[in-house]
Amino acid sequence: MKSFLSIENLTQRFPDGAGGDLTVFEIASFGVEKGEFVVILGHSGCGKSTIMNILAGLADPTSGVVKMDGMEVKGPSLDRGVVFQNYSLLPWLSTLKNVTFGVSARHPEWTKAEVIAHSTKFLAMVGLEGDVIHRKPSQLSGGMRQRVSIARAFANHTKLLL
Repeated sequence: MKSFLSIENLTQRFPDGAGGDLTVFEIASFGVEKGEFVVILGHSGCGKSTIMNILAGLADPTSGVVKMDGMEVKGPSLDRGVVFQNYSLLPWLSTLKNVTFGVSARHPEWTKAEVIAHSTKFLAMVGLEGDVIHRKPSQLSGGMRQRVSIARAFANHTKLLL
């Protein structure tokens, strides 16, 4: 039986600037089951972010394949949520609107009130309530920005959270 997330013979190489290639990782294979919590650990520059970008569908590997639920990962998808290191919030939107933006895309059939209620619930789950949900990202601490990113990812009910 195949894993929920299957990484098969994944290799990533980049041009080294001298006519050759730099191999970041080679023939990486592993599986992740539903409900499993996995950590990719390593020193700076070893390919952790590169693997995460490939799993998210934001980059293509040099070779190998990633499958989620039996389907090959090709490009971004609402089924995979990403919490980036740099928050990746839309600076012109409030905390609440940074979450409702994705929820509206995920659930276009929901009313505005349903989207707001759902988004507010997930912001409260990460400790962001009251007046703070109307602040722009520049008015939040780094930790608060990261919690907005986490709330946004969880609120979209993704199958995989990276």
